[in-house]
Amino acid sequence: MYDWTGKTVAITGASSGIGAKSAELLAAKGAVVLLMARSVDKLLETARRLNGRAEVYELDVASDGSVRDVFAHVIGRHGRVDVLINNAGFGKFEMFEKMELAEFETMMNINYMGVVRCTKAVLPAMLEAGSGHIVNVASLAGKIGTAKSAGYAATKHAVLGLTNSLRQELAGSGITVTAVNPGPVDTPFFDIADPSGSYVAKIKRMMLTPERVAEAIARAVEHNRAEVDLPGIAGFGAKLFYLFPRTFERLSRKFLNLK
Repeated sequence: MYDWTGKTVAITGASSGIGAKSAELLAAKGAVVLLMARSVDKLLETARRLNGRAEVYELDVASDGSVRDVFAHVIGRHGRVDVLINNAGFGKFEMFEKMELAEFETMMNINYMGVVRCTKAVLPAMLEAGSGHIVNVASLAGKIGTAKSAGYAATKHAVLGLTNSLRQELAGSGITVTAVNPGPVDTPFFDIADPSGSYVAKIKRMMLTPERVAEAIARAVEHNRAEVDLPGIAGFGAKLFYLFPRTFERLSRKFLNLK
């Protein structure tokens, strides 16, 4: 069984939701959790709830300089990052023709390029050590596109493409690369994605808890899993989509397009 004791775990988007719950879980397992997000106040609140060691870092994954400086400090202090959980991101649900170009660009810069920046920042030390684990929190939206999510789904498709390619590049290096693909999760994500609350009201009973996703992330690291889809039935649906795309879209359109 994987021993978390003393492992340095950097978590982006750790101020709430999946990131905060992952920090709580992994700190309790003995990891040294490095909480990273733009809101220091929220990070400090998260740190106070932890039963274990934690450090707080103000990080903007959309900024080359911020990522470079923060991770340079972390690696100078700890030598390396054992586990990187790329969790920072946001989404906005809107019809393609109504969404501004700037909104597409911002989502891609944070959701995808943020993963690229943070991964490049930790990878040299991982390669030197010959071990490490990179977890990219993508989404089932990266496998199945739905109406009003063209911009968001595109960013998660990009994350999955990066994850799968990087896994091939790093084969034999001692570094594991994992994609975790949850369906809708009950987090502040929907404050921006669905400000009216209409979509959340329709799917509330089907939403995952952030605790469940955090547990899946921990198990993925402990068992060196390449990919995890949550819930399992949705992952099965994604496989059907790849096998029978036209049929799947026709049969599932009413159920999936609830935004």
